[in-house]
Amino acid sequence: MKAQGLYDPFFEHDSCGVGFVADIKGRPSHEIVEEGITILKNLEHRGAVGGDQKTGDGAGMLSQIPHDFFRKECEKSGIRLPSSRAYGVGMFFLPRKETDKKKVKRLIEEAVKNKKITILGWREVPVYVECLGDMARATMPAISQIFMVPAEGSEASEEIFERNLYVARKKIENKAASAGFSPEDFYIASFSCRTIVYKGMFVARQFASFYPDLCDKDFKSSIALVHQRYSTNTLPSWRLAQPFRFLAHNGEINTLRGNINKMQAREKTLSSPFFGDDIKELFPIITPGGSDSAMFDNVFELLCMGGRSMEHSMMMMIPEAFGARYHISEDKRAFYEYHAAIMEPWDGPAAMVFTDGRTVGATLDRNGLRPARYIVTREGKIVLASEMGVLDILPQDIVEKGRLAPGKMIMVDTARGRRISDNEIKATVSRKKPYRHWLEQNRIELRGLFGVPGPVRPDHETLTMKQKIFGYTLEELKIIIGPMAENAQEPIGSMGNDQALAALSRRPQLVYNYFKQLFAQVTNPPIDPYRENLVMSLMSFTGRELNLFDETPLHCHQLKLLHPVLSNDDMEKLRTVNANGFSSCVLPMLFSAAKAEAGLKDAIDTLRSEAQRCVDNGASLLILSDRGVDQTHAAVPALIGVSAVHHHLIRTGKRQLTGLIVETGEAREVMHFATLIGFGASAVNPYLAFETLAHLKDSGDLSESLSLESAIDNYITAVKKGLLKILSKMGISTIRSYKGAQVFEAVGLGEE
Repeated sequence: MKAQGLYDPFFEHDSCGVGFVADIKGRPSHEIVEEGITILKNLEHRGAVGGDQKTGDGAGMLSQIPHDFFRKECEKSGIRLPSSRAYGVGMFFLPRKETDKKKVKRLIEEAVKNKKITILGWREVPVYVECLGDMARATMPAISQIFMVPAEGSEASEEIFERNLYVARKKIENKAASAGFSPEDFYIASFSCRTIVYKGMFVARQFASFYPDLCDKDFKSSIALVHQRYSTNTLPSWRLAQPFRFLAHNGEINTLRGNINKMQAREKTLSSPFFGDDIKELFPIITPGGSDSAMFDNVFELLCMGGRSMEHSMMMMIPEAFGARYHISEDKRAFYEYHAAIMEPWDGPAAMVFTDGRTVGATLDRNGLRPARYIVTREGKIVLASEMGVLDILPQDIVEKGRLAPGKMIMVDTARGRRISDNEIKATVSRKKPYRHWLEQNRIELRGLFGVPGPVRPDHETLTMKQKIFGYTLEELKIIIGPMAENAQEPIGSMGNDQALAALSRRPQLVYNYFKQLFAQVTNPPIDPYRENLVMSLMSFTGRELNLFDETPLHCHQLKLLHPVLSNDDMEKLRTVNANGFSSCVLPMLFSAAKAEAGLKDAIDTLRSEAQRCVDNGASLLILSDRGVDQTHAAVPALIGVSAVHHHLIRTGKRQLTGLIVETGEAREVMHFATLIGFGASAVNPYLAFETLAHLKDSGDLSESLSLESAIDNYITAVKKGLLKILSKMGISTIRSYKGAQVFEAVGLGEE
């Protein structure tokens, strides 16, 4: 679907039913497949269905490649398959128009020629169309399978072949897009020598009827991972049915825009011996037009194919809480902190089930906002699903049952025939490399940073002028800034915002006033930032990120920020920082007031080009500053300045090479800090707010017993509490994933 009216495919989110059944000893059987279908049917109430009662949001199954079944079916077409896992199978959704279908097939065959892959032949997948609803039938693709083996003379290990298939699939997708085929016209459900995905736009009870393959007794697997889709506020689609190539997801990724931008920027610095020159074939890493779950799968697949294990990759993307007050081993805490410098969390409610065809597992987000319960039986099976009762199992046949706790993981290695607990998984991963030692030796924690703020000496002669320039009002001084300094809390206001829209005002408005933050809705619960403070975090790293595929001591050579509000003393330290190659560069956000709008445009262009120049010269930190405003120099609105630099560096592939610090006289309310961080800033120094507090203290408008240092400290504390509250309303737990997430809508601003 293309954007039209109020619909935009970017806002595709899923909230669904997930589960898997597996034979712990890795014994393939048709019984596992049948039980997977039963789980799917018993999760049907978690999906959505159309008015015709036949068109569903989507259902599907990811299983191991059923070798006996495909060998039998391929012999009918004269295709001779080698042994299990020595060949790959692609599952395609093709255009129904015969000419387009032939064109796509030729495109596929040409694309894999140079990827060390030989095509054995095609198979048309038999389907029973009569069981579908009218909407599903109208959009149903032609469904075909392709069988492939490593080209003669190429290295034929399973790992190498699987990676070659991944590169070939990405090349096919890019060629199809270049040829004008949209994701709705052409989609690859799976392309692997280990797994295969059967899915579609129907409800669970139609699944086995639509695909007769699944009812054949020779269709065997030791893993069946299933998903029943409920697409939140969005439209159903064949390609967005789950599972995807590695996983199925119940939940929503609330920080998606930031995650996408950061992955896009990282593409320029990605390199790996596993891919060599083929790495360019993988871009874009994230396929445009996918749902949040599909995009998560894109990045998870990249990390796994790039050499990390599934559990390592999942711990990077959905880390459990690891704050100083959270009870966790030091090795695990070091692992998570180290990786916080490499990748931001994909934050939001999530129950993830995942498999690579050998190992199957599940994990929950740090808040545990989606359910996942499991049962282990005497006959050596494990069943995990969004709820109990998905399979009829007698109580005497149950060895163990339980639920996943927030941030915890469970896995089954069918190759080794054992179940692995959360503690064992994470202890193994977190001790593979000396993460704790690397952090101690390389993270940058400037002495005195975030200490008690020193005295602020305002220039009383120019203070009023600067307050007028930045739009301060008497109401803000008395009702917002003053109480924040007195009570270390945001002032209490009415629930909701009934102010007139900024676009309708006759008076000049700050850019922040045109933005409204989105909020958690439908199946996406907001978080209580006070009662769930243990899982909330304002800590982040900022600086130059290195290649995502590597892990070296220098990957954590970044500045650790305990929170994003910087005092004037902190700024002085950052201006002069020079720690083993970590340096900063100050960029003025000023323009000639006489040049008005033209001057502003020129200043923004200059800001972009200067930012790129500083990054090219090795600056790990860019300080955007509007200090110096006077009668002849106006300030570039801080939100426009930071977002202009942020997006310019994303487009040039250099955003991950530097951190952005904003030194501005504009920011004083919590919403100002939130928008600046939401559009790319790592930290903010509200220098004029501090000068204003000093003036309030000198003029007797603050309590006599309150020192200026305490007033500034209270103000910073109030901003920190307010930020946590704002994050929580969107169901986000960490400032690392909120940064650049752009969870706002603009009302009254033009697109330019």
